[in-house]
Amino acid sequence: MDDMNTSLESLYPSCSMQSDTVPLCQNGQHTRGQPPPSGSKSHQPQVSPWQKVQRSQPVHILAVRRLQEEDQQFRTSSLPAIPNPFPELCGPKSPPAVPPGSLPPSQDVAKQDVKVFGEDGTCKVVEILTDMTARDLCQLLVYKSHCVDDNSWALVEHHPQLGIERCLEDHELVVQVESTMASESKFLFRKNYAKYEFFKNPTTFFPEQMVTLCQQSNGSQTHLLQIFLNSSSCPEVQGFLHVKELGRKSWKKLYMCLRRSGLYCSTKGVSKEPRHLQFLADLEDCSVFSLISGKKQYSAPTDYGFCIKTNKLMHDSKELRLLCAEDEQGRTCWMTAFRLLKYGVLLYQSYRLPQQKKPLLSSFSTPVRSVSENSLVAMDFSGQTGRVIENPAEAQSAALEEGHAWRKRSTRMNVLGSQSPLHPSTLSTVIHRTQQWFHGRISREESHRIIKQQGLVDGLFLLRDSQSNPKAFVLTLCHHQKIKNFQILPYEEDGQMFFSLDDGNTRFSDLIQLVDFYQLNKGVLPCKLKHHCIRVAL
Repeated sequence: MDDMNTSLESLYPSCSMQSDTVPLCQNGQHTRGQPPPSGSKSHQPQVSPWQKVQRSQPVHILAVRRLQEEDQQFRTSSLPAIPNPFPELCGPKSPPAVPPGSLPPSQDVAKQDVKVFGEDGTCKVVEILTDMTARDLCQLLVYKSHCVDDNSWALVEHHPQLGIERCLEDHELVVQVESTMASESKFLFRKNYAKYEFFKNPTTFFPEQMVTLCQQSNGSQTHLLQIFLNSSSCPEVQGFLHVKELGRKSWKKLYMCLRRSGLYCSTKGVSKEPRHLQFLADLEDCSVFSLISGKKQYSAPTDYGFCIKTNKLMHDSKELRLLCAEDEQGRTCWMTAFRLLKYGVLLYQSYRLPQQKKPLLSSFSTPVRSVSENSLVAMDFSGQTGRVIENPAEAQSAALEEGHAWRKRSTRMNVLGSQSPLHPSTLSTVIHRTQQWFHGRISREESHRIIKQQGLVDGLFLLRDSQSNPKAFVLTLCHHQKIKNFQILPYEEDGQMFFSLDDGNTRFSDLIQLVDFYQLNKGVLPCKLKHHCIRVAL
């Protein structure tokens, strides 16, 4: 401590601690060379800083600041004067350099509350920015709900009073869409695996007999997409549709034609001459919706109905342009063509955006749980090293052997010999209820509705309880835009319960093993299990 005090004293040897007696000018600087004011003592004994400053008192450095300010003023006055290049800006009457009102006001981005519903009826109110897109809101809901972000989530515009709904495009603004919705309408948060499926396999969505291209096509999928995405091209989708007359309950079957300029119907057979084409709807100010219950609400002739709704229409169903196709493939073709002709390159950019971000993802990102058919192959680990089984017959044989090996696993028994609560025979009958792909006691119609809502893509599936057999289960699977049901029957052998869907040829101790097996092997199914239907509680 003594050394530190000595250093302070040596640093400021000429500093006087009596700076409070030195008069100050109006600008705060001490006067120099002026006599002290009357009443003050002219002579005071010299007191060292060490004698003045005590340990319990703070060190006053006003005098040091005064010397530094005087030294700085002396240095500045010694420099040559530099003329001001802009004297008109420094005058008291000069206008400001930037006139008021020329700069945009600094306002915060507006926010708005949006209510989103889950498929189980739960609701969540989310505060979003007014410029938030549907993709951004889906990612926010995925984060809040602790789901897996596999880029297949969608925001659905649901109108219960009109009986229609549609999935918002990823680039659409949520607040802007909400402004066109009625008070009874709402947003739903659900899966949609078929959102960009047409980019992967366009020939499945666009049958050759329904699409007319403006130029000669080489038959490739890439060329077909380029024609739809190119704004200078003129592709057409034509075919027969059931059209509901405005203001009437009757339907007519007419030959329709969809172009970039709009939707037309032919007044004379299948003629597409300009004099025989009647304009029905525009693409710019309209959106395409699917009918939820077209037969019940609008007396539609088929179950594959869709409609074209203007953005200004909210309540009146009489102004809807209701249409009906003969099958699901026809309806999907018309609705997909409508989206491509309206949005074009924006859809492709939204489809490519997650793929472009994949190299930028860190190692801490959440893995995607959906099983890809391209990354799963049959393997043989019977030797010292594993090998890929390329022969389909050999792969089928290995799959059957693996199924039989699973049911030979030893069972766990309690010490007393009685079955414990976690005994395999008890656990196998209830463990599947914890899985997201199991939907419990729902009807056949309800399972088909869920499959349709989450996208008719190959490999989309769910499991449910059987209505005809209380001990059995049903696998509902989508293949080639058709929904099929496979019954899973229980088998008991030596006191052990097994499950099988191929009449006992391949048995599994529980449904989880069954699902895992058919995700890797097609077996008796038309395709492998790829995506499972899921319901998220918000």
